[in-house]
Amino acid sequence: MTETADAADTAEAGHPEADRRGTGSGRAWRAAVRRASASGFRPGPWKRGPVLAVLALLLGLVLLLHGRITDRGGLGSLVETFLPWLGLCVPVLLAGALWRRSASAVVALLLPAVVWLNLFGGLLGDKSRSGGDLTVVSHNVGAENPDPVGTAGDLAASGADVLALEEISARAKPLYEKALAKAYPHHTVQGTVGVWSKLPLSDTEPVDIEQDVGPLGDAKPAEAKMAYTRALRTTVATDQGPLSVYVAHLGSVRVHPRGGFSTESRDRNAQALGEALAAEPNERVVLLGDLNGTLDDRALGGITSRMDSVQDEAGGGFGFSWPATFPVARIDQILVRGVRPESAWVLSATGSDHLPVAAGISW
Repeated sequence: MTETADAADTAEAGHPEADRRGTGSGRAWRAAVRRASASGFRPGPWKRGPVLAVLALLLGLVLLLHGRITDRGGLGSLVETFLPWLGLCVPVLLAGALWRRSASAVVALLLPAVVWLNLFGGLLGDKSRSGGDLTVVSHNVGAENPDPVGTAGDLAASGADVLALEEISARAKPLYEKALAKAYPHHTVQGTVGVWSKLPLSDTEPVDIEQDVGPLGDAKPAEAKMAYTRALRTTVATDQGPLSVYVAHLGSVRVHPRGGFSTESRDRNAQALGEALAAEPNERVVLLGDLNGTLDDRALGGITSRMDSVQDEAGGGFGFSWPATFPVARIDQILVRGVRPESAWVLSATGSDHLPVAAGISW
């Protein structure tokens, strides 16, 4: 009787051991159901990360078709100025694709990666060669340069045979002339640009790049316009014959909150300079200067279609020159026609907000 009562009491109490076993089995069953549900509804690797895949394709299209981006508000020029930096988006998107385990995003990234390498891969190596018949240097010395004499000394120490300076202020002009006189017996300054040379110069003249246009510009006397001349042409006498040298400082570009990327002056100057280069009769030509634009910028097409970049042909890396504290773009250029670039490099910072650029050329 006692054993029967105990059994009944146990049954009436619900048998805790059985309840625990039942509860454990229920939990395991529910976990299995959740796992099955998750595996059934979780997208596969080709369906994951659709946003990343779309972003990768858009990046590739921007790199591939940048020339067709509207230039309304200077948008096209702005994109092309910083075009190489878009390559940094590739590893960022790749990291996101790997984190999401998205096969579609990884495959989509092939487009921007291949296009970027096609555009800029050639700049990653060093194509410079030893030698060179002539060394040329170009430098926007900066109108607010606090140390023109020190800048002149640094440039003379570069060993340049021909030295082009842009943005020469009226205050600094005599300082550059005095500091460079010993190393460079020949020089000319036209407005805010000048050439210092170890070789004789001749046929020097200002180049009209339409700096002053419209009624206001037409009303200015010739003397006033000369003070603001931003381009010149001269002939350097070399052992291999005459070399035409152009020095130019194209109009500045500005970013306005409402108006966008303002490039009107620069674009007008570039077109006029391109026409002057097209009319140049000499086969051997060197253009040095601050063009306020990269060679990818469509506005410089009239110039780049007629000239070769020394950095592209014989440099190492991108050769960024501006701003001097943290260069992000090469807007200071040395372009040639009829001569062979042997090497190209960027010099150390001076008191300017630009870095000097240099090249060795041969005939």
